[in-house]
Amino acid sequence: MNLEETKKLGFGLMRLPKKGIGIDIQETSQMVDAFLAAGCTYFDTAHVYGGSEEATRKALVERHPRDAYTLASKLYAPTAISEKAAKKQFETTMQRTGAGYIDYYLLHSLMTNNYRKYEKFHLWEYGMQLKKEGKIRHLGFSYHSGPDLLDQILTDHPEAEFVQLQLNYADWENPSVTSRANYEVARKHDIPIVVMEPVKGGNLANPPADVKELLKKANPDASPASWAIRFAASLDGVLAVLSGMSNMSQMRDNLSYMTDFKPLDEQEMAVIREAQKLLGRSNLIPCTSCHYCTKGCPKEIAIPEIFSIMNARVGNGQLEASAAAYQALAGGRASECISCRQCESACPQHIQIVQELKKCAAALEA
Repeated sequence: MNLEETKKLGFGLMRLPKKGIGIDIQETSQMVDAFLAAGCTYFDTAHVYGGSEEATRKALVERHPRDAYTLASKLYAPTAISEKAAKKQFETTMQRTGAGYIDYYLLHSLMTNNYRKYEKFHLWEYGMQLKKEGKIRHLGFSYHSGPDLLDQILTDHPEAEFVQLQLNYADWENPSVTSRANYEVARKHDIPIVVMEPVKGGNLANPPADVKELLKKANPDASPASWAIRFAASLDGVLAVLSGMSNMSQMRDNLSYMTDFKPLDEQEMAVIREAQKLLGRSNLIPCTSCHYCTKGCPKEIAIPEIFSIMNARVGNGQLEASAAAYQALAGGRASECISCRQCESACPQHIQIVQELKKCAAALEA
């Protein structure tokens, strides 16, 4: 695969703008148009991103020539009760998107507690069959565990043409995410990398106050998000860096520095290293608001929203605002957790959610 085929910025379609309880197709269409006009082409959706594949059809597929963009989507085996149900996800993706074919198809969110299910359901073979039939162009996988398993998967499956990894400067040495170690394994295998969570679910777009001050002092005109995305895009071997943009303002900001991308220089990398030191002392909860944890919660606890409120309290000292936000929160409260831990088995960040909810209850419900 040629890493020069596309501009580095990818449009992650997981956190699209909302209108009421649904996706705002009009604003999404405007964002798609701006993205393509800047020469960017990589769009990323998934079967499990609620409403995203349908929005992709309406905002992108029905409005632009098929050769004007590349589209990625994903198959998520953990939600499938059978091999047939797992394979049915691809058919559903084709119906929802109307794209005709998928350029980059991923076996989604492989990690220690689920990767064998992809083997059991013969999904690697299925992916190769889809490629042979011309229904997908490239087969890869996204990954959320440590370097040893990643090395094993890449060794066992040379048919994988790319891998999607969580890489950001905050998680570079994080022992639960192992960004650097995973990156080095991928480079050892000489496989192209798609970067997910470069802004860590938006956390690096609004980092703790001391990090924000550091970045602003280094470059008053650069947004915090720009530092995070440029860090990921500066890594060797990167095919695309996904940004889950939720409005036109975020799109404009990303395009302002990624249309004509320049890698971080050594002086800028020194700033990143200082930010990493500050974040290493941070008590923030490393939640990226993917909501995988909430799908089976028996108490319907709004876990990502609670963690976001707690991070605002801890990271930025927003005591009154966080208290008000918690009072207005829809869904179950932190203290209602019954410690069933289904959320922890689903969390790609490997957060000790039950323990963190207890801390949130103590701080926010006192």
